[in-house]
Amino acid sequence: MARLRRPAALLLSALLCFSCAADKKKKKLYIGALFPMSGGWPGGQACLPATQMALQLVNKRTDILPDYELELIHYDSMCDPGQATKLLYDLLYTEPIKVVLMPGCSSVSTLVAEAARMWNLIVLSYGSSSPALSNRQRFPTFFRTHPSATLHNPTRVQLFQKWKWTKIATIQQTTEVFTSRQDARIIVGLFYETEARKVFCEVYKEKLYGKKYVWFLIGWYADNWFKIKDPSINCTLEQMSEAVEGHVTTEIVMLNPETVRGASNLTSQEFLTQLMSKLGGKNPEETGGFQEAPLAYDAVWALALALNKTVGPLKAKGHRLEDFNYNNRDITSEIYRAMNTSSFEGVSGHVVFDAQGSRMAWTLIEQLQGGSYKKIGYYDSTKGNLSWYGNDKWIGQGPPADQTVVIEEFRYLSQRLFVSMSVFAVVGILLGIVCLTFNIYNSRVRYIQNSQPYLNNMTAVGCMMALAAVFPLGIDGLHVHRRHFPVVCQFRLWLLGLGFSLAYGSMFTKIWWVHTVFTKKDEKREKRKHLDSWKLYATVGVLLAVDVLLLMIWQIVDPLHITVEKFTREAPKEDLDVLIQPLLEHCSSEKMTTWLGVVYGYKGLLLLLGIFLAYETKSISTEKINDHRAVGMAIYNVA
Repeated sequence: MARLRRPAALLLSALLCFSCAADKKKKKLYIGALFPMSGGWPGGQACLPATQMALQLVNKRTDILPDYELELIHYDSMCDPGQATKLLYDLLYTEPIKVVLMPGCSSVSTLVAEAARMWNLIVLSYGSSSPALSNRQRFPTFFRTHPSATLHNPTRVQLFQKWKWTKIATIQQTTEVFTSRQDARIIVGLFYETEARKVFCEVYKEKLYGKKYVWFLIGWYADNWFKIKDPSINCTLEQMSEAVEGHVTTEIVMLNPETVRGASNLTSQEFLTQLMSKLGGKNPEETGGFQEAPLAYDAVWALALALNKTVGPLKAKGHRLEDFNYNNRDITSEIYRAMNTSSFEGVSGHVVFDAQGSRMAWTLIEQLQGGSYKKIGYYDSTKGNLSWYGNDKWIGQGPPADQTVVIEEFRYLSQRLFVSMSVFAVVGILLGIVCLTFNIYNSRVRYIQNSQPYLNNMTAVGCMMALAAVFPLGIDGLHVHRRHFPVVCQFRLWLLGLGFSLAYGSMFTKIWWVHTVFTKKDEKREKRKHLDSWKLYATVGVLLAVDVLLLMIWQIVDPLHITVEKFTREAPKEDLDVLIQPLLEHCSSEKMTTWLGVVYGYKGLLLLLGIFLAYETKSISTEKINDHRAVGMAIYNVA
């Protein structure tokens, strides 16, 4: 037996010696880390133990960096850039050389990442969310396992598309509170918890909540944030609860919701159990960085897997990881390339980086239902996949419209009114034809001759033209196509203009002649009896020529075209989300007011002058124009 024991002892000793020799051959790679153990965000309280847990597992693995051992050199940055500057100097200018830097909060990461390029160092952060860090020109070697704060946006966009919303309003702490006049329905709120209470108190007062509105908020508020008493607001708990009901939150997932074993061979729940054990039973809510601990854990695994991936390519180039120094860009480039292509399952979810070095992660979507938050879905930004539970609830029948639907409605002339007026116009035209026929037929009768029948004929024709203008005036978009509307506009203008000139011009000419002849006392009686008819016709011709010239210039210089006029929107009683926008098509031109001023001014002066002449000649009697008193009465009626 003694002989058998001796060889066994020798074999065991040989194995132990071989193991010791193997351990001694492992080369150390150093990580320079800054953990904020105190300060504004003491995230290092939980992130440091998580990092140490990951390092222990990595160093025990024989399939990951078998010839190397990762060692952590860390300091407390206190989340202070000034303190971090001193510590960064110590990390860079004291042995040993560090292959990677691991800062925590955003302000420190900004400082470290901007300086690291000068030392060819990769920077891997576990707790930085600032969008400013997503800048490859400024931070060329920066990566982070903490997603950027802008990761909420792809999730929101996905939800906007799902609910068919295109009009979105945003409100930030630096933005003045908008009013309901802007018709904002879907509102993204970007403010801290304290400001959120103030905003929603005003939301209640302005009635910007309910079935017509949806608010999107940041998901890291406390679950009872709207129930906390705040002396800066004067809203009750019931009012706040009513205002916030139904709002949607988006929150970056920092712990894998699925039970899967990733690169570390741990599920997310097993990781939490081990972390709680390492924390010694501390209350997670009182331990800084507890939520971000999975990100710190996965940061170590991302680094280890990336370094492991570089061993082969570096060996092919005649380099080794242990040859790294602050002037060696080749090794840095290989580490960068490996980090950039990272893809593995971690305890925080699937770990992958975008082109800016920021982590792509899942986003949790929750909705406040009955005063408590309910999970309604997840969004995987790496795959663009929306996992939807279908339990979203709305105050109305479904998601509200993103804006008040405005229905444009053209207002047309009442067809009954148009037909009625057309009938009257036709009757008037027929009456004009009868009068014209009668006047022509009896033109040789002396009494008719003394009333200047040709001027009467002009009056009848002018009246018929004016009455005929009723038809184009009643034609609108219901009857003709828009491209034909300018022709209708011109018909209206010319018929009315020339009709007025003929009808009123002939009457004005009569009264003008009577006044000119019979109000001059020095005229001889014989002269009063003489009347040149051509002068009367010439006067009408001049008035008609002025109108033709004016209308031609108007038509050439500034032609009439169709114009759509909008009126005050109307709200139908049966639908809260619909407004009717009344529209009216009418004829107009660029300088319509100027042209109308010229026409109205010119014809208005003629009307005033006609009234004056009719008054002056009311007591005059003459056989040459025996109807001038009736003409005067007609002028009064026209005016």
